[in-house]
This record gives sequence, C-alpha cells and structure tokens, in this order.
Amino acid sequence: MTNRVFLYDTTLRDGAQTSGVDFSLRDKQLIAAELAAFGLDYLECGWPGANPLDDAFFEGLPAEKTAQAKIVAFGMTRRLDTAAEDDAQVQALLRSRADAVCLVGKTWDFHVDVALHISLAENIKLIESTVKAAADAGKEVLFDAEHFFDGYAANPAYALECVEAAYKSGARWVVLCDTNGGTLPHQVFDIVTKIQERIPGANLGIHCHNDTENAVANSLAAVRAGARQIQGTFNGLGERCGNANLASIIPTLMLKMGFETGIAPAQLQQISLLSRRIDDRINRPHNRHAAYVGESAFTHKGGLHISAVLKNPLSYEHIDPALVGNARKILVSDQAGKSALVERLQGLNVALPTEPARLNDLLARIKELEFEGYAFENADASFVLLAEQVLRALPPFFTLKHFRVIDEKTVTPAGGIETASSAAVRVSVDGTDYTAETTGNGPVNALDAALRDVLLPLFPALKDVSLIDYKVRILTPHDGTKAVTRVLIETRDADGRLWTTVGVSSNVIDASCKAVEDALRYKLLRSQKAG
Repeated sequence: MTNRVFLYDTTLRDGAQTSGVDFSLRDKQLIAAELAAFGLDYLECGWPGANPLDDAFFEGLPAEKTAQAKIVAFGMTRRLDTAAEDDAQVQALLRSRADAVCLVGKTWDFHVDVALHISLAENIKLIESTVKAAADAGKEVLFDAEHFFDGYAANPAYALECVEAAYKSGARWVVLCDTNGGTLPHQVFDIVTKIQERIPGANLGIHCHNDTENAVANSLAAVRAGARQIQGTFNGLGERCGNANLASIIPTLMLKMGFETGIAPAQLQQISLLSRRIDDRINRPHNRHAAYVGESAFTHKGGLHISAVLKNPLSYEHIDPALVGNARKILVSDQAGKSALVERLQGLNVALPTEPARLNDLLARIKELEFEGYAFENADASFVLLAEQVLRALPPFFTLKHFRVIDEKTVTPAGGIETASSAAVRVSVDGTDYTAETTGNGPVNALDAALRDVLLPLFPALKDVSLIDYKVRILTPHDGTKAVTRVLIETRDADGRLWTTVGVSSNVIDASCKAVEDALRYKLLRSQKAG
C-alpha cells in the first residue's frame, strides 16, 4: 500500500454552501491560486452550468495547465431518460477546461426510491453510463458516492454494487461520502477495510461532514484503513456543521502519521497564513482556537505552563509551532512575541533596527493597536508602514487634517430613490495645506477621489493605484450602531502588485479613511525605495 495520500479541496464548491459565505469570482480565482500554490492535488471549484459565477470561473481557466493541482468540475449523473451525450449538464462538465470531473450519484437505496423515484437497477445504469462517458472524453473521473455509509448500513450489497459499477466503468477515484455526518470513526475504519476487498485502497477517497464533530477523525480513520484520498475544506467550511477541516488534517497526516502528500515541509509552514487569508477573503472571523493554525493554538497563560514551556516547549506543545507557520505566545512575557516579530519583519524585507530597544517600542505599539481592534495578520502593508514609522521615524508623506463626507438620499417624483455622496478634504504636504471636494459612488469612493485630487499632482506614482476590494467587520456587535468596525482594503497597481491595509474606528467612514490613507502611503513607500 502506498504511503502517499492525495489531498482534494472542495472549499470553493462544498464550502460555498456555508451559511453566510458568498464567493465572488475574484474570491474564487485568488483562493484557487493560493490553494494550488500551497501544493494540494485537486481543487473542486464549482459546478459548470449550475450558475453564472461557476460558468465564468471555468471559462476563465487557462488553456494550458499552470499548476500541480488538478481543477475539478462537480456535477451529477445523467437524467433517467436522457443519454449522457444528450444531457446538457453532463456535457457542460465534459466541455469545461477542468482536468477532472466529480460525479455525484446515489448509493443509498432509500434515496433512490424517495429522491429519484426509479428502480435500483436504473440507478446503476445512470452511474455506469455517465462515468464511462466522462472517462471516454478523457477526463479523470471521481465518483462521489453520496450517503454511502448510510446506504451501506441499510443495504450493504446495493451500496457495494453502486461503487463497483463506477469503478469498473472507469472512475479513477471512488469517494465514500458520509453525507449526513453521522458515522463514527470505528465504523468508518471497519467499512473502508471491507470495501478494499472489492476496490483497491489506492482508488478510494473519503468525504466527511462534521455533524458529530468527527469529520477529521473519520477522514483519518479511513486513511488508516487504506483510503488514499481525503476530501475536505479549509477551516471546515460547509453546509450545516461543515466539512472535514484540511487545516487540521494536513498537519496531522504529515507530522503525526508519517504520510506523504504533495506539500513540502516548507509549504506546510504557510498553512496558518493560508487558513487566515481564506477567512479574511470571505470576511469571516478566524477561529483563534483552531488546532494548529489558530492564534491561540500555542498561547500560554497559566503560570505553571509558562514556567515549563520556557524550560522546554515540549512540556505543553505537541509540535513546534513553526512547522505550521504559527508562533508561541506567552501572554505575560514579550519574549516569544519579539521572536515572532523579528521573523515577520524579515519576511516582509523590513530592515531590523540598529537599536534593539526599538523592537520593544514596536511590539508595545502593536499590542496597543490590537487592543483597539487592529489586526495586522492579513494587512501586511499597514504593518510595514507601522514598522517603518516606529523603527525609523518614517515621514507620513502627507497628513489628512480634515475631511467631511455628505451622503444624500432623494425620493424622485416617480417614487424612485437617488443617492449622492460628496467628500471634502484638507491635506498637508511639506507644510502646505491643499483642499479638494469631489463626488463619488458612495462615501468611501468620494473620499478616495478627493484625496487623489490633492495628491496626484504632487505624487505622480499614485496614478496607477486602484482600490479593488473593501470589507467591513463589526468588532463589538453588542454596541449596536456605536460598534467598533475594522475595514480591510485591497489595492493594486499597474504592475499587478497587491497589498492590503486596515483601519479601525467606531466610525466606519473614519476606519475606511485610515485604510485608504495607508494604501496610498504604502505605494509611495514602495516607489521611494524603488527610486
């Protein structure tokens, strides 16, 4: 049995079913690129033909393969009275630029009766013909055996007949799904062990949902029993209670169980950052207590723990946090914080100060800002500006001394609604004050436009800067309309460089303004260093 486990990510398809999560096209493109660069084997990115967003994603795929990861299109077996070559949904899958297709089919006799209203034999024919059509079209085929474990418990002979039909018709992977999430680890281990008598483990995958908080344990039990593909999502995204969490599974496979994956040890060190970036991309609070990747995963507060950890970290840490890109935090000491700070500065090419005491000043300032609600984990540009300001007294380039934003709503004679935004600013540059007043598509756009009216003639390097994403997070929801808000803004220049800035305030416009200011200052800092 091979020691290699293949990792299949369905964050962008199954994860999209999470309540409150809505990916934009840009979200899907950027997350897919990051997941591919991380070293995953398969990325299931949507269902061609199901909605315009997924159609646009697959149409935008490059004609030539650009990464190790195989892009997978998800779909279902053909309709009962339609041949695979005439089924529009099946053909949309086969025409897509995806490297592989994952076909979901029924394996629980109860679902065949109740959901499909067809005979058990007819369901087998749907599986066989659709898998064969996809394989004949040159696609790598995965068969998603929906409700397999419930089906096996109810009618093991029929559930086995379904997956064997898919395997013999050309499926590279037969994926056993715990769709309702109610199976327990010992049951998964026993059933997967029995299935290998009919289908090799090198062709078996596992797809678990988390309804009993066992999705990770079930996935690992399946691998122990011989399955060699794990499907899951980052941060456990998914419908109801979510899917198996790859951010927990991957380090456990590699560091605890000794399995090989397509991820190098150096890439594993990026998993904490990747986990947080995905949550940030969808404007979702990151679980600070998440295993391996959470901010508190290696945080120590109790006195006895701290004493022991400072003597030997193994006393209260199951792995070295650096292996997963995390850091030890001692809440009553700056020692671990300073080490992580130096690592971050070096990673962002910020020169360390000649006076070591400056690092203490920076660490203290970061803690002050974090207490106010700032988070620099996903706002590298604001972090660099702060570091340069504290460590080397970076000049601010410009100072926004005053701004005023007016939003107006008017009811038209026809009963429609019209809104208009305008902003006025007073900005100081080298001791001289400049003013501007403009309108915009919303208050933040108007404010950004007014700043540019002042700054562009003085700083031509800003002409190619575009704000491309804007996210607001409420930090103190219990305060109602007086809540503190955190704004993240993503910016791009003509060279395609991206950077993210953060602003925090009880006034959402003020928070937005701080993030916009940082975005412009960061561009000026880069231009200054390049010059």
